[in-house]
Amino acid sequence: MRLVIYSMLLLLIAIQYPLWLGKGGWLKVYEMEKQLELQQAKNSLLSLRNAKLTGDVKDLKEGSRAIEERARVEHGMLKEGEFFVQILPSERSTSNAADVVKPSTTKQ
Repeated sequence: MRLVIYSMLLLLIAIQYPLWLGKGGWLKVYEMEKQLELQQAKNSLLSLRNAKLTGDVKDLKEGSRAIEERARVEHGMLKEGEFFVQILPSERSTSNAADVVKPSTTKQ
């Protein structure tokens, strides 16, 4: 009788193995779902990038504002009659500037 019970238990375990650890088992399905979520996140980022690039291409094909903006930003080009003015930050920190501007309060 014990031999029958143990053999049935062994068969039950043998049947459960493919369900949990086999090629299409629960653990593989869980792992594949995680990979699917990661790939969907990557795809959504790439689709946003593609939408932005599509908009840039449309602007470059249809309008002159995008071309002008790129020429100004990337190549430093100016229109005729324009002047380029660049304001550099001072080398003094704000605390030193405050020290320089302090009024003197000496009593005579």
